[in-house]
Amino acid sequence: MTLEQIKKILPGLNNMEFQLEDGTFVPEHFHVTEIGKVTKNFIDCGGTLRTEEKVNFQLWNADDYEHRLKAGKLLGIISLAEIQLGIKDVEIEVEYQSTTIGKYSLDFNGKNFILKNTLTACLAEEACGIPTQKQKVQLSELTKQNSGCCPGAGCC
Repeated sequence: MTLEQIKKILPGLNNMEFQLEDGTFVPEHFHVTEIGKVTKNFIDCGGTLRTEEKVNFQLWNADDYEHRLKAGKLLGIISLAEIQLGIKDVEIEVEYQSTTIGKYSLDFNGKNFILKNTLTACLAEEACGIPTQKQKVQLSELTKQNSGCCPGAGCC
């Protein structure tokens, strides 16, 4: 989800709820402790220089159980961040504390914001020597010519 997408969704919400992919909810008393512009300049394992820019929302739970962040307040924080930080319409990344600080992409299911798990990946598979995915074959399709083993041969 991009910044413009969340800005279109927020005005129509009475309550904001964030849910993890496993179905558990971020406690209702969460805070958005920061909104930031994160620029990552890096080189991949194939030697290609890359730049990535995201908007970062950090969610945090405090012990103030009466706190409820409203959509209008979050829109105000986003607006201030756009002005002060020069944030553009880029993908949102959410940081949320689980066993360690987790980074999630953001989606919306029509009712709740969904914190989607993110994965690492090689960006230069062709330069890295990563083998292509092996073709899956049913064992029943193998013949004794290409399997090297047949019933009664004593190999298994």
